[in-house]
Amino acid sequence: MTFRVLHHNNCFDGACSAAMFTKFHRECAGGADAYEYVGLQHGPGGGMTGEIFGPGENAIVDFKYSRSPRLTWWFDHHQSAFMTPEDKAAFLEGQRGPQGMRQFFDPEFISCTSFIAAVGKTRFGFDVSGLGELLYWADIIDGARFESATAAVEMEAAAMKVAMVIENATEPDYIPRIIPLLTTMPMSEILRQPFVHEKVTPLLVQHVEAVELIRKRAELKDGVIYFDLTEDGEVEGLNKFIPYYLYPKATYTIGLSRSKSRTKISVGTNPWTTLKGDELANLAQVCERFGGGGHARVGAISYRVDELALGREVAEGIVRDLRAVYRPER
Repeated sequence: MTFRVLHHNNCFDGACSAAMFTKFHRECAGGADAYEYVGLQHGPGGGMTGEIFGPGENAIVDFKYSRSPRLTWWFDHHQSAFMTPEDKAAFLEGQRGPQGMRQFFDPEFISCTSFIAAVGKTRFGFDVSGLGELLYWADIIDGARFESATAAVEMEAAAMKVAMVIENATEPDYIPRIIPLLTTMPMSEILRQPFVHEKVTPLLVQHVEAVELIRKRAELKDGVIYFDLTEDGEVEGLNKFIPYYLYPKATYTIGLSRSKSRTKISVGTNPWTTLKGDELANLAQVCERFGGGGHARVGAISYRVDELALGREVAEGIVRDLRAVYRPER
């Protein structure tokens, strides 16, 4: 029977996690007749329904926990992995039994890809040799560990262009075509695949336009960048490092945008800030107050498309709160 792997959609780490899990499951857990991939998107309220699961076994990687009995495997590293205290209690209770060898959570890992590899290697003897490039770029991109904002925005590396294609994919069957390649060929070879290569030039043009749009809309005040793109049409897949490329002295960015499916507030910390960790706001906690979540240094909140006024009110409130505790960069 087909094994369904549900993953964070339009996310490089989500796609890499799905690829890593498939290789691990095939080599260490008996495999399946076939694997199918379904992307999950954070939506209003952040919840999931049973309709996402297939009739066979199901895994969720790089996405929130579900108490559904139809979920077999789960890996996540987000601080806000549990929507409710009951979800967390159910997960912890499950760790006492067989689920303890099928469902895993550790917010200390930089990427979910590296988390799956580490659990597979230490607990199941998974051979991760030959996966160095995938692990390296999953940590760099998901952990925002670029050497500079220039490297993050100018995207010279092949992996950065592959990530751009994944983040901007719109066809439901597109990312599932890339996932199996991620553990079988180098990033440069993936980039040369015709169905990937043909996307790159138009997306780079779009990327340059996005830089200019954010330059036009963004305001930096008291260490916080704020931009509202909701009057500029449907926007999705923006490079989240553009604000720091334009304003390197900023500490935080809050962006408001709309797409076909949601009104989105993106909240981030400058990866190159000179402030210490205990001087920075925990953005996962900030977003959780409004039904969102993420990591300590980056998060997001989603509302319905018709909830623009609410989204703007929340975004502007977060901006005021972060500006009120402004600390100058050293």
